[in-house]
Amino acid sequence: MNSPAGCPDCLRRSWLIGRLGPWIQNVVDDRDGRRTPELLRLGREQLVEAVASKRADEFLTWNDDLSEGEMRAALADAGCWACCRHEDDFPEGLRDGADAPAALIYKGRGVKPGDLALGNSVTVVGARRATGYGLEVAATIGRDVAASGLNVVSGMALGIDGAAHRGALERGRTVAVLGCGPDRPYPATHTRLYRQILERGLVISEVPPGADAWRWSFPARNRIMAALSAMTVVVEAAWRSGSLITAEMAYDAGRDVGAVPGPVTAGAAAGTNELIASGAAVIRGGQDVLDRMLGAGAVSRLFGPEIDASAVELLEAVEAGYGTVDEIAMAVDRDPARVAGELARLEIAGYLRAAPTGSWSRTSLAAYPSPRDD
Repeated sequence: MNSPAGCPDCLRRSWLIGRLGPWIQNVVDDRDGRRTPELLRLGREQLVEAVASKRADEFLTWNDDLSEGEMRAALADAGCWACCRHEDDFPEGLRDGADAPAALIYKGRGVKPGDLALGNSVTVVGARRATGYGLEVAATIGRDVAASGLNVVSGMALGIDGAAHRGALERGRTVAVLGCGPDRPYPATHTRLYRQILERGLVISEVPPGADAWRWSFPARNRIMAALSAMTVVVEAAWRSGSLITAEMAYDAGRDVGAVPGPVTAGAAAGTNELIASGAAVIRGGQDVLDRMLGAGAVSRLFGPEIDASAVELLEAVEAGYGTVDEIAMAVDRDPARVAGELARLEIAGYLRAAPTGSWSRTSLAAYPSPRDD
């Protein structure tokens, strides 16, 4: 079929939810994360009546009058496009859910909507106020899962979400599900991460460009993250955490749930330890995720981005024991200033690690042997 575009009625539903944002917030005290999905199951008239009964006619008339051209122009102006549940490329995990969005709005070209299948996507979530341990584990899971060719899905929040996205970007692809319009980096402190995801991944939202984020938006986007993937992994979560809500939504959708164990005395691990006690899979790193997703003994594809012969020569020099910029530059007979820049780029790509002393060492990431087919 043609490229996904979203049918007008499904797009109008997205625009309606975006317009009703403050009215939904007024009627929802969504501390347990349940009220929002219940509201979003309602039909158009029922939803408007439930949250803005005094202005129902006004909102419905406005929504009816939205032209297809007006909506498509807004998408084009924001560099976005849409896909609805009537199209083949709509993610399979969202096709049959009772509270699934009618349409999704996308931005970014690193992942095609049709490539988001249950069997090739893993959702990673966790605490915003994460510990160093949690951030390291989340980044490692993101790297290993993405290196295997799977999509890493998360919500671009501070803490665990951001670490999982960054780890994934070192080795492969990642998908961010936002509670605001897909053209708005949220939180603003993740603007750089957002731009990186646009370049090499995909940003998804159920509301149109320009829509604000509200408290209810987060349990709303959590249900999308939980449904998109065959497995949801919670890295760190305290009691009453939004990540635990996402895990519960994953269970409700018939998905697998895993959790990273932590010290029994640590508040940041209280929720994940409880998930494990209740039957969630124990996740010690990316390999445990791959074993659940791809079968026991599955091996991550530990290759990084394609690099040229000049960069390979630098890696070989480091592997031969040359550690400082000057030593490496002498080994490859190049200008030290140029070598310093090349080493920094190889660090960003995941091939090298810089020590505080100024020396360089290799990571376990192998140089990709031939051009990628993706």
